[in-house]
Amino acid sequence: MKLRVTNLLAVSAIALAAAAPASFAQQDGEISDQIVVTGTYLYNDQVNALRTPTPIIDVPQSLTIVTSDQFHRQGFDSIGDIINYIPGVSNSQGEGHRDSVVFRGVRSTADFFIDGVRDDVQYYRPLYNIEQVEILRGPNALLFGRGGTGGILNRVTKKGIIGEQFTGYRASIDTFGAFGVELDTNISSTDTSAFRLNAMYESLDNHRDFYDGTQIGLNPTAHFELSDATSLDLSYEYVDHERFIDRGIPTGTNGEPVEAFQDIVFGDPELNTTELQAHIFRATLQHRISDTLKGRVSAFYGDYDKMYQNLYASGYDQAGSPNVVTLDGYLDTTQRQNLILSGDLIGEFQMGGLRHTVVAGAEFIDTVNNNDRYNTFFNQTSDDNESFIIERPLNIRGGVGVNASGDPTSNDFTVSINDDTEADVSVFSVYLQDEIEISEKLDIIIGARFDSFDIDVYNVVADESRSRTDEEISPRFGVVYKPMENVSLYGSYSESFLPRSGEQFANINGSNNALDPNTYTNVEAGVKWDFSSNLSFTAAVFEIEQSSPQVADNDPSTLDVIDSETTGFEAQLQGQLTDQWFVSAGYSRLNGEIINRNGATGLRPRELPENMFSIWSGFQLNDQFGFGAGLTYQDESFINNSNSAVLPAFTRVDAAVFYDVSDNFRVQLNVENLTDELYFPTSHSTHQATVGAPLNARLTISGQF
Repeated sequence: MKLRVTNLLAVSAIALAAAAPASFAQQDGEISDQIVVTGTYLYNDQVNALRTPTPIIDVPQSLTIVTSDQFHRQGFDSIGDIINYIPGVSNSQGEGHRDSVVFRGVRSTADFFIDGVRDDVQYYRPLYNIEQVEILRGPNALLFGRGGTGGILNRVTKKGIIGEQFTGYRASIDTFGAFGVELDTNISSTDTSAFRLNAMYESLDNHRDFYDGTQIGLNPTAHFELSDATSLDLSYEYVDHERFIDRGIPTGTNGEPVEAFQDIVFGDPELNTTELQAHIFRATLQHRISDTLKGRVSAFYGDYDKMYQNLYASGYDQAGSPNVVTLDGYLDTTQRQNLILSGDLIGEFQMGGLRHTVVAGAEFIDTVNNNDRYNTFFNQTSDDNESFIIERPLNIRGGVGVNASGDPTSNDFTVSINDDTEADVSVFSVYLQDEIEISEKLDIIIGARFDSFDIDVYNVVADESRSRTDEEISPRFGVVYKPMENVSLYGSYSESFLPRSGEQFANINGSNNALDPNTYTNVEAGVKWDFSSNLSFTAAVFEIEQSSPQVADNDPSTLDVIDSETTGFEAQLQGQLTDQWFVSAGYSRLNGEIINRNGATGLRPRELPENMFSIWSGFQLNDQFGFGAGLTYQDESFINNSNSAVLPAFTRVDAAVFYDVSDNFRVQLNVENLTDELYFPTSHSTHQATVGAPLNARLTISGQF
């Protein structure tokens, strides 16, 4: 089924690919073939987060799509890089070992999906095999189930292309010494099958002492056209990742990060590390039952083995002891196996004189999760905290050092067990959504999802087993009015929930067993305006009410449940101003208030910058030479919910220049933080502020053979 994209939230991908030499479009997966222009719908290889073939201009929700061509040109190599340029969304530190995104003030480490299937293990997700990234803002429980509270992020993978033979490559090195290589090869041996292999190796380095690591990714895929109406995609991915964990620097008496500590790592050079090995299998079968009915069945299995251990700054008194820092830490391991089976039926029909587009689906998830955590245990204090003189480096290595009193001290991760839990989770879901065309100008979207979430937890330490079942219905309602074909006005209401077992199923023991799921509601209104087939503007206002677990101010290893309300405004302009000039600009304004937190009033939720602005502008001067420049601005935000610590506002300027030596070879230079500003983009807790990278550059060569 060939479809057309009219809204530049998606069309910018085509415009950028068209401006690039054919070799690079091919290298990134033949975007012009994957997003086919013949209808009014976005459909990337018949897989996208929306599930129904709905024109983006008719979706009653704020969303952004970033293609592989776009993030290659801007020099992105992580989810965090992409988020920097997305309105209403910001990064969190993620304790230095995982992607962590703040969707409209809601921090999440689990609202990640791959080809529309949940990908909820905590790790850094690579981009080497990704065709495009889709960010949907607002609660999304109807299509995605639990979570999806402030938004979700979906990665669409590259797949085999029938009728194409190519091998693309990409190699880069930066001024810190990090380097990486990527390979993308497609083989189509018959008229009905294609095989594709994406692979990557990356050696990590940055501006911080002791930081290093490696990342390996291997993803063979196969695409089969079993008949004119049936296709099958198979995929296996292997991920092997190891890196140093850097939890940042303490804040001082003014509540801001202490700039004098910008070069000091508050951790152990040998102990601060994370390791992940993952084996991920995916299969998707799609069948066109008739001209108006299509079915899709998918299976996902992931086997993950994760370890992270670290020391971090847990206490600092600049006024009383300016040369002493308190360190805490833990060792955490997770073994998880996820089996996810899902099926959809998507149909179009006439009833009662109205046109309906209906999606009906069911999903089953079976998760086995084993998690344990050991606290630090220092022999001098006989607890998990120890004080050290602040120097570069701190006097501890491999868990052995000298404390602030001059006494030898050592840490043992085998003495103080915090928790050891074995969890079995079963989730069964059914959902139904109907898009009703009332007239040529008015559509109504109505639907609901039922989730039954069952969890059994065995607490090894307490030798106690508990079970809990949560059954929730998540409704969604939307209205889209189109006064003109290229303009839509929309309003929507949606709900979502998150079980109190949390994103990582730690436990439901003690008082947690009696608590209902956290709930989220979202009301949103917006406008989408296609100025032309190559330029689009979107804007939205919204309000989110939430009750959610967040990092405790006094102990970053525990959680508090915080009730809050967030209102905001977002706007985005994206597309081609001229044939040679591409622009992507976004702005958001977020206001929030914590409700009834220990009787306090007037507090602002953590990690909620009031203003965020970003712009990227790319120019194609001629057939060979082009350049781009970008800017991101983030207002100050509070590190904690008590509002005692703050991340200062910052502005970062980036730039890029590329030259096509031939149709098959490109040289590109990306520069980050062009003005060499000292800034602190994220934090996990009060004394863990990330130090942003100074001026640095990356040289990339890419092409095909």
